[in-house]
Amino acid sequence: MSTSILRESTTSLYEQIAHRLLEEIQRGDYEPSGKLPSEAQLGERFGVSRVTVRLAVGKLSDDGVVERKQGKGTFVAAKQVRHGLDALRSFHEALLLQGLQPTMQVVSHALQAVPEALRGLFENAEDCLLLERLHSVDDEPIALGRSHLPAELAEVAWAEVEHQPIYSILESITGLPVIRADLAIRAQEADKHLAGALHIKRGAALLVMERTSYFADGRCCDRTTFYIRPERYAFILSGVFKSASGS
Repeated sequence: MSTSILRESTTSLYEQIAHRLLEEIQRGDYEPSGKLPSEAQLGERFGVSRVTVRLAVGKLSDDGVVERKQGKGTFVAAKQVRHGLDALRSFHEALLLQGLQPTMQVVSHALQAVPEALRGLFENAEDCLLLERLHSVDDEPIALGRSHLPAELAEVAWAEVEHQPIYSILESITGLPVIRADLAIRAQEADKHLAGALHIKRGAALLVMERTSYFADGRCCDRTTFYIRPERYAFILSGVFKSASGS
C-alpha cells in the first residue's frame, strides 16, 4: 500500500520521506530488530524512484538516525552507551544498567610472565593470566577487553563463566572484594587485530579505557585495557561545582 506525499510541496520528496521515516523510528515502529524496509519496498510505498529513497535514507544516515550494514540492510542506529565514571562498576554492569542486553565472549586466555611494564603492579608475582574478551550489544561488537589478572585465575573454566564480570569472578575465587579502581582514558588507532575483532577498518579511531583495580589490602588484582568503538560509547562524569568568593 502506497503512502501519499505532497508532490507540489516546496519541501523535496526525499526530505518528506526522511521526515516520515524519522517519525516512525521515534514511534518505535521498527523495533525490535530495528531494520527498515528495503529501498525497493520504500520506493513502492511512497511511489518514488530508488534514487529518491536513497537520498532520504542518506539524510537519515548523515543525521546519525540510521546506519547501513553491508549485505544486511538499513537499521535504526544503536543508542550510545553512557559509562558513568563516578561509581565503581564493571564494564559489563555499566551496559546492563542501561537496559541493554550485552554479551561477553572469551577470545583467548593464557598464563604468561608478568610483562615488564606491570611488574610494579603485580608485586612478587612471576606469572599472570592474560584474558581477552569481546563485549557486544545487539550482536554488534562494542569493545575488546584485554585483562592481566592474578595467576590463580588460570584454573577458571572460562567457557562456563564468560558471561560473568571480572569483578565477580575475582571475588568468587579469592574471597576478596574489589574496592577501588583507577581509570585512564586516551585514544588510539585500531591495529589489524583490533580492527578484525571490532569489525572496523584498520586505523580507525578507538577510545581506550585503562582500568587498574585493587583489593582492600592494596594489592592490584586487575589491569584491563578496553578498546572501544567511540561511535557507540561515551564517558560521563557528574560533578557539583561550588562557587568561591573572588573566583
